[in-house]
Amino acid sequence: MKFFLIVYLFSSSFIYAQVIVNKTDSNTLEKKLEDTLVIDSGAKDSLKIFKPTIQDYQYQTQFSEKKVFDTVMTFNKTYIFSQYNNRENFGRVQFANIGAGFNPLSYEMNPEQNLSLLPSNKSYGILGINDVRYYDVKTPTAAFIYHTAMRNGAALQSTYTQNIGKRFNFAIEYMGLRSQGMYRNSLAANNNTLFSGHYKSKSGNYELFAHYLHQNVDNQENGGIIDDNLFQTGASDYSNRWNAQVNLNSSNSEFSYRRYYLSHQLTPFNSEKFPFRIRHTLFNQGNKYFYHQGALEDYWYDTQSEIVANFPLSTKKYSNNLSNTISLVFDNEKFKLDAGLRYQMLKFGLNNTSIPFLEVPAEMKENRLGAVGNLQVKLFDKFQLNSFLEFSKGNQFGNYLKTTNNIKFEPVKDYFVNAKVNFQSVYPSFNYLANTSVYRNFNYFLQDAKNQSITEIGGSVNLKWFKTELFANYFRIDNYTYFDAGAMPRQSENSLNISQIGGDATFDYGKFHLNTRLQFQSALTNKDLLPMPSFIGRANFFFQSKAFKNAAEIQTGIKVYYFSKFASREYFPILNEYILPSADSFSIGGQPIADVYFNLKVKKMFFFIEGQQMGTLISHNKAYAFPHYPVYDFRLNIGIVWYMFN
Repeated sequence: MKFFLIVYLFSSSFIYAQVIVNKTDSNTLEKKLEDTLVIDSGAKDSLKIFKPTIQDYQYQTQFSEKKVFDTVMTFNKTYIFSQYNNRENFGRVQFANIGAGFNPLSYEMNPEQNLSLLPSNKSYGILGINDVRYYDVKTPTAAFIYHTAMRNGAALQSTYTQNIGKRFNFAIEYMGLRSQGMYRNSLAANNNTLFSGHYKSKSGNYELFAHYLHQNVDNQENGGIIDDNLFQTGASDYSNRWNAQVNLNSSNSEFSYRRYYLSHQLTPFNSEKFPFRIRHTLFNQGNKYFYHQGALEDYWYDTQSEIVANFPLSTKKYSNNLSNTISLVFDNEKFKLDAGLRYQMLKFGLNNTSIPFLEVPAEMKENRLGAVGNLQVKLFDKFQLNSFLEFSKGNQFGNYLKTTNNIKFEPVKDYFVNAKVNFQSVYPSFNYLANTSVYRNFNYFLQDAKNQSITEIGGSVNLKWFKTELFANYFRIDNYTYFDAGAMPRQSENSLNISQIGGDATFDYGKFHLNTRLQFQSALTNKDLLPMPSFIGRANFFFQSKAFKNAAEIQTGIKVYYFSKFASREYFPILNEYILPSADSFSIGGQPIADVYFNLKVKKMFFFIEGQQMGTLISHNKAYAFPHYPVYDFRLNIGIVWYMFN
């Protein structure tokens, strides 16, 4: 944080050079990039003074359209900036600590898990390649997002970005989270550091995107509470959650995610006559997962025969992906196509494989060759098609095929239809392939694994009435890969079929509003392999208005989140994965989670103040995130978002 402040103060010295521009300077902006407001035309002293507006502060993901910083007070922000990962978490329920992950209540596909090591419960704050933002700002800009923690600590995400000249931008981002949690041995300590840069030549014939990302997701693991009956009956001994006995006393998990990334493209000819570009992308990504113990935990074994003699208490897994892609891009306003070749070098390994009763390779690696392609079509501002295809061939980790196809069109003004057909056939995520542990029962090697094939067909309709969205999705998963109740990896013999249907609507009456989102879902086959609630719903009733003589804007209301009762999977700390329920498990859900909130916007600063889990002020908490892992009790949650456009 000290480094960030030093960079911010030093770089601010460039601000005047960017705000005041000599009208005779050869660096004067092109007309298409001119500032929106001109304060002084320079008629008297040859100085032309501009006043930047919000349109001069933009961001983009690589090779995409730029977007303006969103500083409008909308109701969906209360779903995002009240969450520690600053994302919409509908369809999930959170542990009793920020930074500790979620229970996914509906089926989710995470492309970051493809051909890599990424434990499911460590994935909720991970930034993929297409999540990294690159900026274009008129003056040095900083942004801060703050969250209160549970019991002790805080979470703060800081961003500083600045243009050097008109063509190059750099950004520094740091997120630090430390939260003690409501229960013993549940400390969360997450952080990430991101350096990014974007350059575009004056002619526009060369463009470059680059970043370095390092993320850590570290958590103490307590194995859940020992006596659920005391919690469920509201025993006085449990009024202070720190008194609750937990199953693990000296265990913690760590996940490290590091990426070096470079992508650039060159237009060798006149782009108007020959709209071709050559694009090159190179990155190296390394993932590491550690599970540490200070001593053997009685919770994991009954007799000494279940311990592997002379095996270390701590274990490590890792994966690495070196990828090099060269492609040819055809690009015009209505039609864009790029296709190329990709070389990959993949590794997956474990630090200790000396298991006398199981042969586990210390490292698996291979070189892969494949092809990638993208297609984008835009017609009459009414129809848009986006397609992606990737294929690679391998022996160790099998062949890889992924395609995504999305169509958006507007048959009638203000009515939109979205449709998607996606498919992927990919080797199971590397956490399923092998594990070694001092506990005999948790060693495995998934030999002769088959590709897990996922077909997704779905779409949505956006209606003008009540800002309504209706959606439906269908998934068919062949060779579905899961962990059974003993934390052993399995693959289903028959397909798992899942349906989801629901909608979102907002009803307005003056300054009063009601936003609702409903989702009905079911596993049509193999229901026991992926337990899920049949219903997930959220309602948000709020009042929104200008205040203090239009100097501020307020938003206040109540949110209620609910999912039906179901026999949930359990959380397994050693792998940071979700396993099928065991014999001593029980159903969770059927308990509404209500939050009362007051949000305030003053200029470019937002305050999100919530009283979460209000029902626990009236009666004792009965809600669980997982069996043996209760949801948090009442807490005052404060989120602050502050944009500083100097």
